[in-house]
Amino acid sequence: MITVFYDGKCGLCRREINHYMHHAPAGVFIWVDITVTPELFTVFGYTINDGLKILHVRDATGKMHTAVDGFIMIWQQLPRWRLFATITKLPIIHFVASKLYHIFAAWRFKNLGHASCGL
Repeated sequence: MITVFYDGKCGLCRREINHYMHHAPAGVFIWVDITVTPELFTVFGYTINDGLKILHVRDATGKMHTAVDGFIMIWQQLPRWRLFATITKLPIIHFVASKLYHIFAAWRFKNLGHASCGL
């Protein structure tokens, strides 16, 4: 199974993850809101702030995928999103998407009320 670690206190994040949950096939994902059960994330050596900063997705082999690569892991499992995952993996698209994601993620993290405060 694929484990998705997300920030459930972020309204945008929560809405997006809820969308994926609604479209996900049964038995593919485990969804972990790290603001509710942080120990399920920190057991892998990450801090809560690591998880609040960017999306983390752990594949069935135990490898952690972050940021855009984490989204690609999710999208590959969703019928309506597979083509988007394939397109996003193209080198130039991946490069641009990653840069934009990290800019947005840094802004979002800076503006979170629950970041760096122990939730």
